[in-house]
Amino acid sequence: MISFYLNGKRHELTQLNPNTTVLEYLRLHEGQTDTKEGCGSGDCGACTVMVQRLPNASQQVLNDGNGDEKNVTPPFYTINSCITLVSLMDGHHLMTASYLADNPEHHPERALLHPAQQAMVECHGSQCGFCTPGFVMSLACVYENNRTQTSQEAASQSDAKQLSYDEVVASISGNLCRCTGYRPIIEAGLLMSDIGQQRDEDQSAVKDLTISLATDAMGSIKGSAVSKHVPAELKNEDLKAIAPALNDAGRQLYMPKSLDELNQVLAANPKATIWAGGTDLGLSVTQHLVDHEVIIQLSGVEALKSWSLLDAKPDSSNKDLNNEQAPSQSLVLGAGMSYQQMLPVLEQYFPSFAQVFERIASPQIRNMGTIGGNIANASPIGDLPPILLALDASIHLRHCASHFEKSGNDSDNSDAIYTDEIIPLSEFFLDYKKTKLQAGSYVVAIHIPLMHDNQRLFIHKISKRYEDDISACLLAARIDVSADGMTIENAKLGLGGMAAIPLLATTCQQALIGQAAEVASFEQAAQVLSADVTPMTDVRASREYRSHVVQRLLVKCGKQLVAGRQTETA
Repeated sequence: MISFYLNGKRHELTQLNPNTTVLEYLRLHEGQTDTKEGCGSGDCGACTVMVQRLPNASQQVLNDGNGDEKNVTPPFYTINSCITLVSLMDGHHLMTASYLADNPEHHPERALLHPAQQAMVECHGSQCGFCTPGFVMSLACVYENNRTQTSQEAASQSDAKQLSYDEVVASISGNLCRCTGYRPIIEAGLLMSDIGQQRDEDQSAVKDLTISLATDAMGSIKGSAVSKHVPAELKNEDLKAIAPALNDAGRQLYMPKSLDELNQVLAANPKATIWAGGTDLGLSVTQHLVDHEVIIQLSGVEALKSWSLLDAKPDSSNKDLNNEQAPSQSLVLGAGMSYQQMLPVLEQYFPSFAQVFERIASPQIRNMGTIGGNIANASPIGDLPPILLALDASIHLRHCASHFEKSGNDSDNSDAIYTDEIIPLSEFFLDYKKTKLQAGSYVVAIHIPLMHDNQRLFIHKISKRYEDDISACLLAARIDVSADGMTIENAKLGLGGMAAIPLLATTCQQALIGQAAEVASFEQAAQVLSADVTPMTDVRASREYRSHVVQRLLVKCGKQLVAGRQTETA
């Protein structure tokens, strides 16, 4: 069973096609037609809805630098309902545009519009109106999160933080309008806070959109325990059967709540579709009309959404670990962490990595898409893999097998329900859309060695639009320099959008190692790019364009390196 709240009312579902999207459920099952269908692929934002994280659910926390931990997970976020499975709403509160206004008698003339709605009216932010509900939900989300934050931090409402132009623009970067244009919509976003403050001063009734469920079992998610192995003495029939959360005409959806349960379900259903955020898999349902028979949804496995710092283990076979400047720790990101959950972590440990996030997808997609899904998808235009390749990341894989089958390993592990392996990410991609993953395998985590003072990371993405667009090409360069900053001691160059798989430009890397940290060294290395890759030609860019642009981007990295050194010594 899945349970969630829709516009303040609780829903419990057991008999439903697991492939049902939020949009389909709203419009066809509930008659909630205020949410519109546009592109059906998560691009236009017309279908945007707002979701509330219920109390007692997992919260993202970070150390603030003073030894104190603070919560960095906002209570509200937006999603594209057209590609999001309704089962992903389990344990959440789902809201549509019609719920925002305070209108208990359902009378338009007596309704008190939400500040986002009122601002859109006053600023004439709507013309044809088709995209308006999506824009309203995006604006309402940033407004409510800002109001929640300021109510906790500000001494009085007059001290409340006003939304900035950049915050408003970022909030609607995943919504497209072809009629009114963005100026009046941005003006509406800037006016929301003033409307809210005026209502507080006038003591007007303001609708509280939040639902408090501190004692509700649905809002309480227990932490997941990590099981090493299923004991050998247990027979397969002794394993506790895990019932599907949704079942319809032979189609099933499982929602394991721990790694233990995930391992067991996957071992029993090795050919099941593994679903995390589904920002790409959702297209298989809406665009290709695939009806997945068995889905294993990872949203309830909290262990996959956590992160940690791991001490590096000495390894005589790894010469880098014997180096004085070899990383002493690695950042371990659970494969189920969404882009938005990763962002504050990367801001703390990899600031230049975090900066590129505003160029990746839209807020709605970043709220759902996961690092594990982006890598496992093996798209040649994925934004994260080339960056992770440049950072020497490793990937933690788990291969589940039925308990009664021999795994082919040594006798000590032959009775294990799964086997683990951690390999360099550069060995994970085999060919177009082919990876080391097998039937019954999934990604557990990504290990990223922390950078040292002598290492610099440069990332450049080329796309037709600045925001919410697919890469034509992406270059990520990690350059290691000597203590005096004058010599390049090592280099890792990750390329995306250039070939069938993300890859390292090994020839270019070797051309840089041992050279002076000068622009001329990068110009020379750029000339051997053709030895590493023959770029592809597609609708986004030609082979010649990609080759030329990446060469110039590599030279740009050299200029940034020299400029940074001059700044440090100034």
